[in-house]
Amino acid sequence: MAVLDEAPGAARPTAGPAAPGRAPRERGAARPAVLLLPALVLVLVFFAYPLATMLWRAFTEPETGWGNFTWFFTTQANIDVLVRTFTTALWVTVIALLLSYPYAYLMTVAGPRGRAALTLLVLVPFWTSLMVRTFAWMVILQDTGVLNRTLDLVGLGPVHLIRTQAGVIVGMVQLLMPFMVLPLYAVMSGIDRRYVQAARSLGARPLTAFAGIYLPLSLPGIAAGSLMVFVSALGFYITPALLGSPDDALISQQIFTQVNGLLQWGRGGAMGVVLLGMTLALLVLVALVTRRAGRKVSL
Repeated sequence: MAVLDEAPGAARPTAGPAAPGRAPRERGAARPAVLLLPALVLVLVFFAYPLATMLWRAFTEPETGWGNFTWFFTTQANIDVLVRTFTTALWVTVIALLLSYPYAYLMTVAGPRGRAALTLLVLVPFWTSLMVRTFAWMVILQDTGVLNRTLDLVGLGPVHLIRTQAGVIVGMVQLLMPFMVLPLYAVMSGIDRRYVQAARSLGARPLTAFAGIYLPLSLPGIAAGSLMVFVSALGFYITPALLGSPDDALISQQIFTQVNGLLQWGRGGAMGVVLLGMTLALLVLVALVTRRAGRKVSL
């Protein structure tokens, strides 16, 4: 005789439809999609739609075809503006990296109070309008400004910085440095400094230990910060317009001139498409290089 495990009087489970049991799970799985719906609508309305409109006008106004892109690449002034834009963004990225790297390293070795003070200095610019900071640089960099007066006192001035590419780079570096410092600090704070100490104990010089161990481990922060600063610098408009001159105009200013001044929506869209395409190509290239460098470091 078979022995039953059920207690006397216990009801046996009956096979019923599974749909009612799965319904709550399906509703629970659908909740994340519902929560993402406002963000998706926001992206579609304020990013995807303007981008699609720009692409459409680049190929259809004033005539359908590649005429706007032919105009762009056959006009030497446009090529010069494009090269100047990428050159300026590169200079801003390099200078911001050289200034931000030791600052972020100092944040990792400082005590709690020192780290809080350094972090506060990084976050303060976010509490001030970009327009206000740019006007402040106009006051500082002008020929009779604070900087030139200080240089006069030490016998190094005056130096013409306003309405020059150098002045634009100075202003952009100051505005974009927080976007370099924060990714660097996020990566550096997770690096175990005992690796460098172990290399020193094995006879490596300080510079060798830093270049061979600490610097490769901080490459993700360098890549993230440099990418954020470079891409942001490519689209800067207010700072180059106020600190620079028409001879040093960047592509964002030329797009504004084509769209707002000349009402050439097709040409402005073509310039935006060229800038977007080159930026995406650069992002792919940086991603490939960073991935290969990460593999080498892990090996």
